[in-house]
Amino acid sequence: MDTDYWHRKWQADDIGFHQVDGNPLLHAYFKELSLPVGSRVFVPLCGKTRDIAWLLSQGYRIAAVELSELAVQQLFAELGLEPLIVTKDDMKHYSAPDLDIFVGDIFQLTGKMLGPVDAVFDRAALVALPEGMRVRYAGHVSDVTCQALQLLVTFEYDQTQMAGPPFSISDKEIWRHYENSYRISALASVDVAGKLKGKCVANENVWLLTPVV
Repeated sequence: MDTDYWHRKWQADDIGFHQVDGNPLLHAYFKELSLPVGSRVFVPLCGKTRDIAWLLSQGYRIAAVELSELAVQQLFAELGLEPLIVTKDDMKHYSAPDLDIFVGDIFQLTGKMLGPVDAVFDRAALVALPEGMRVRYAGHVSDVTCQALQLLVTFEYDQTQMAGPPFSISDKEIWRHYENSYRISALASVDVAGKLKGKCVANENVWLLTPVV
């Protein structure tokens, strides 16, 4: 992952991937996780996503990790929360009631640092990583969450028409990354309104990953 690329994006406020009202697919399909209120949800590479505000409003506790400290600062400001900030094992930990966000490289995040989680919501992490890193990422998230179930949102489009991120991820790749650890259910595939970044036709796909016991 080109960390400088993402830091430049946030410094320039070039965050076209940010959805002001949150992701509608989260609202539509989060119930598929069947999580009781109070469950703890992990949101990897969270940016300042409004999805966190929605999940908190539904009574869930949130853990997250984000490379850009600026994004995390903006997230807390938009939530109207004053974070407690401490450093743990070379990662900053921003916290408020029901909310823990770690600042740094996701691959430095350990299960001990993260603590127990009940599920993962990934709509911006897998698709943000180049192909060579995605298999490592999929295994790492499974490890640090003790193979928690996941709601995963991906894009699929003709990668020759546009360079990622977000990157196009095929059904075959999903199976390649997750079939050994999860039962994979395709929940939905919807057209991206107005094309992806206004450039190419794309689908947004929703997956439920249930751990294989």
